[in-house]
This record gives sequence, C-alpha cells and structure tokens, in this order.
Amino acid sequence: MSVNGFTTDLIHADRRAGTEHGAVHQPLHPSSEYAFKDARELAAVFQGKSGFSYARQGTPTTAALERKITHMEQGIGSVSFASGMAAISAVFLTLLRQGDHLICSKYIFGNTNSVLGTLQQFGVEVSLVDATDVEQVKAAKKTNTRMVFVETISNPGTWLADLAGIGQWCTEQGLLYVVDNTLSGPYLAPAKDFQASLVVNSLSKSIGGHGHALGGTVTDTGLFDWAHYPNIAEAYRTGNSQNWGLTQIKKKGLRDMGAALASDAAHRLAVGAETLSLRMRQVCDNAMALAQYLQQQPQVVRVYYPGLASHPQHQRASDYFKQRYGGLLAVELHPDIDVFDFLNRLKVLALSTHLGDNRSLVLPVAHTIYYEMGAQQRAVMGIADNLLRISVGIEETEDLIGDFAQALGAYRL
Repeated sequence: MSVNGFTTDLIHADRRAGTEHGAVHQPLHPSSEYAFKDARELAAVFQGKSGFSYARQGTPTTAALERKITHMEQGIGSVSFASGMAAISAVFLTLLRQGDHLICSKYIFGNTNSVLGTLQQFGVEVSLVDATDVEQVKAAKKTNTRMVFVETISNPGTWLADLAGIGQWCTEQGLLYVVDNTLSGPYLAPAKDFQASLVVNSLSKSIGGHGHALGGTVTDTGLFDWAHYPNIAEAYRTGNSQNWGLTQIKKKGLRDMGAALASDAAHRLAVGAETLSLRMRQVCDNAMALAQYLQQQPQVVRVYYPGLASHPQHQRASDYFKQRYGGLLAVELHPDIDVFDFLNRLKVLALSTHLGDNRSLVLPVAHTIYYEMGAQQRAVMGIADNLLRISVGIEETEDLIGDFAQALGAYRL
C-alpha cells in the first residue's frame, strides 16, 4: 500500500507505472488489434498470459484506468466496460445460473431493476428486500442463494443500506456480496471497507466527473474465496483461485458480450479521476448547504439527504463516510406546485438526467427515470409525483441556493 495520499497516487499513477517517452499520462492506444513477433507469445496470451490481442478484451489504455480503479477500491484487479450498466449486467449474467437465488435491495436504480426482470426470465430467483435492515436480508436467504446485491446510497431516495452488517453476514455465510459504489464512490469509502466481494462503479458519474464519457468497472476486493463458488466454469479454474471470478467476468461478460470500453473514453475517465477528491469535497459541501436551505422552505415537503439529522440513516452515513454525504438530493415539492413549471424557472441547474457531473442537474423522477416502473411500484418505493432528483455539482454554493430561491419565490403557500 502506498504511503502517499489518495490524490497523490492518482495523479502520478501512470508515470510511476512506466510510460513511453516519460509521458505523465498513459498514452491513448486506439488500435483494435495487437501483433506479436513470436507466434508462441500470441498463443500464450490467448491461453491466459497477460497481454493484449484484441481491443474487445482490453487495451493498454483501459488497463491503466483499471489499475487506478483497483487502487481506489483497494482491490486485486478490475475489468472495465462500456458503461456501468454493462458492468452490472456482466456480473449477474456471468456469475448466476438458472435456479440460483439473488437477494437484492428494493431501493435500486430503475435500469438495474429492469435487468432483474431479465434474470427472472432466465430462471434466476430474485428477492427484493429493505437492505437498510440486515435482518430483512438474512430472512430472505434460501438454500440456493448465491449473491447479495446492494447500492451504497439509493437513487433517488438516498436510503443507505446496512453495508457493514450485510458484509459481515455474507462473509459468515460464504455468499458473494456485490456492492454498487457509484453514488458514494471510493473517495468517501472503498467498498472493501464493508467486506464487499465485488465492487461496481459507473465511471460515467463522479469518478469521470465531466459528463463526456461512459464507462463502468467491476473490481475484485480479494475477500471472496472463488474456489468454493460453484458457478465458475472449468476452463477458468486454473492458477490462483483469487483470479477466477474476474477471469470469468472478463471472458464471458466482456469478450463474449462485447461491451468493451473504448480507449478514448478510458483516457478521458482516467484523467477525470485525478481530481475526484477535489471535486467531491466541493460537491458534498454544496449538497449539504443546499439540503439545509431547502428543508427550511415552506414550498418543500421533504428533503432526502444523508447529511441531514432528519435522515433515518444519518448516523450510519456519518460512520461510513468522511463526514461527507455525497452529491445526491431528492426533494419533494408541495403538491400544489406544478413540477414542470417550477423546473422551467431554474436558470443555473441543467434539466438533464445523469449523476456526478461537475454541473448540477435536476429532473422530475416520476415522469422520467421511474416512469416505466408504473405508479404502483413508485408508491412502494416512496417516489411522489413532485419528487425532484438533484445531482449537485461544483458551482459556487450561493449560485445554487440563489437559483432555488428565485424559483421557489414564485410560489406563496
């Protein structure tokens, strides 16, 4: 483990690993294929030796990004994908089989919920539970349970799973514990802190930060014993068993399914990651100030933010993270306010989907990202028709508060 700090390691990672001509960044490698001087070396790479043969399975540029993510998550290796959803899908589709049982938080991203429907069509049982309570996770266990999947902070409700409690239980039970760390991110806490087996990150969000590249990763923390996991194919049960999980994910989820991360996107994400800690400090400070302001306004019914003492998992968030609580807010407006009219009054925030951008973004949840789910399921998840999701950026705090103040000022309730 390096003696240097989080940001110091990130910004010097490429140079220290060795680059051509002393470049401080890993150069961009756009080549689709890689040639060999010796045919035996070509065959060796196909048979498992480290190296590059075809860009669908990785390039020197994606490998450099993977090293950075692995370091941030304190893991033993990572595999990169074209998007966060590709990374999540690869985990499910390569490590679960017909007849397996998956325990999953019911407070999950809408697209992830959609993937669960696909898994059920393939014969995988899925139990949705309130992951803020480890006892509900325990109660869902069956003899065929293989995996537990949670997000650190839910989108958009900001519910915080009992990450440590679930991790301890999964370790005791020998269950594969998969944590989507996107909304808190490795700067606030690497998911290995919670005994996660695998960590998913959507690099498109705060790690990349600039809203100009898609990408996702799966990181193995080294805590899970793959030698006892029955779903690893015989072809990948060779060498050190620590590598078996990622090998199967890479071969089946990346090579076979083709969701490869392009070198250009990987380069953008790697450079963006260098300023993660700086951006997250400003984002978290902005989010706290905005949440405190909004909860005092009569036009607002409720503010969901783990940094507020009123949040049901506030103490848990304080224990888990660095006294910072992320950049996601959910705000429920008074039912007499037309949500579209209100949003159109905002001048600083962008009316856009996405999370973890340098820019603050806002959208009406029920009418957009959770529309397909239907009113009944939205009600179960506590998503009101006037709920806004706010992804807080790095703008000046007073500009964000001022923008909401002028928009709210149009309504006297």
